[in-house]
Amino acid sequence: MRLWHETLIPHLPRQQLLGQHRECCALRGNGWNKRHSVVNYVFEYPPEQLFLYHEAIMKEMENRGYNVDPLWKNAEYRGKKCDPFDREVFTKGKHIDKNVLFYPEHNEHYLQECIDNLLGKNIHINLDRDQHK
Repeated sequence: MRLWHETLIPHLPRQQLLGQHRECCALRGNGWNKRHSVVNYVFEYPPEQLFLYHEAIMKEMENRGYNVDPLWKNAEYRGKKCDPFDREVFTKGKHIDKNVLFYPEHNEHYLQECIDNLLGKNIHINLDRDQHK
């Protein structure tokens, strides 16, 4: 599973949006630091960064009327089977430039990869590309 480019979040179909929530929960929980080629870059940053991305997913879910377990809104929460992140680990790692919304890897090339991936699933998303550079 991948983390969709943040530009796509408001446009994702239900299945992809809810799948993204499950992926974020898994990555925050027992999946933390379990390498997978598509999401390896996530582990170079502090867990706080993943939380911020997940928070955007949860906000979109709520905008669409879906219920989100409020426990996931606690940044250090990792699920029922994991101890919470301690504050030191939570913020430890490579920090992101304030001009980047979530991950620097989520650049224009990655956006196109995500769009192509969705097209492969016969999901067509029309973006005004100039607006999202």
